[in-house]
Amino acid sequence: MYQQMIFPNLAVSDLEVSKKFFTDLGYTINPQFSDENCASIVISDHIVLMVLAKPRYADFTSKAIADSTTTSEVLLALNAESREKVDELVEKAVAAGGKETRDPQDHGFMYGRSFDDPDGHTFEVFWMDPATVEG
Repeated sequence: MYQQMIFPNLAVSDLEVSKKFFTDLGYTINPQFSDENCASIVISDHIVLMVLAKPRYADFTSKAIADSTTTSEVLLALNAESREKVDELVEKAVAAGGKETRDPQDHGFMYGRSFDDPDGHTFEVFWMDPATVEG
């Protein structure tokens, strides 16, 4: 069965800072699709985050590039395999230069936390009880 992938593209102010931030979180860079203007950050087999220097990002749109430090252009939600993995990723993000953006949300069957990367892009990390998903 064909498994569709997603490649979110984010404009960044400093490509090297962004690359370090995401590798500090434990993700890898695919050099085949990276150069001095962009980096291909492998999140999973089906999620590849493309971080592009703002001039390169501008090559793909005629719209103004949002200032992600003051404007929310997207919320990127990533699931985690446990509550502990949620905490682990957010703590890594803060240690790597990110900022936790709100208090943890604990609904019993679902637990989540949020962080902004150095450019202000917001990532929601959550765990959901598999029994809840199954119905």
